Amino acid sequence: MQIILLDKVANLGNLGDVVKVKDGYARNFLIPSRLARRATQAAIKEFEARRAELEKAAAEKLAAAQALGEKMNGRTIHITQKAGVDGRLFGSVTNNDVAEALTRIDFKVGKAQVRMPNGPLKTVGEHTVTVVPHTDVVAEVKVVVIGDTD
Repeated sequence: MQIILLDKVANLGNLGDVVKVKDGYARNFLIPSRLARRATQAAIKEFEARRAELEKAAAEKLAAAQALGEKMNGRTIHITQKAGVDGRLFGSVTNNDVAEALTRIDFKVGKAQVRMPNGPLKTVGEHTVTVVPHTDVVAEVKVVVIGDTD
């Protein structure tokens, strides 16, 4: 299916690109989340009329994400989990736990924006995770997992 992108999409293209994707990806994800529209002649003409407005909105999103990334970069958060005497956690610290901890200190971050390169954290100690508030902005956050032996 031919679609026109209304926002930058990772591994696909930038604002205004007309790309061909699988039908299910377009119908089930891109179009409902308002990242794209079908690339009909009418849609392309309408996009060209609104191009400046969409580019301005995209630039504002990027600026806000860059400001958030700069404030968040190098930040340390502490998460307490139940752990055994050997330092292994009962369960794990997931991206949802990290997102909640960041939200508590006034960083509005969704769990999908938290990237854990080695999967969920399963040991006590200091770990580094990346937070991606925008496709062009990456911030590193230190997560200190504190073991609770109660």
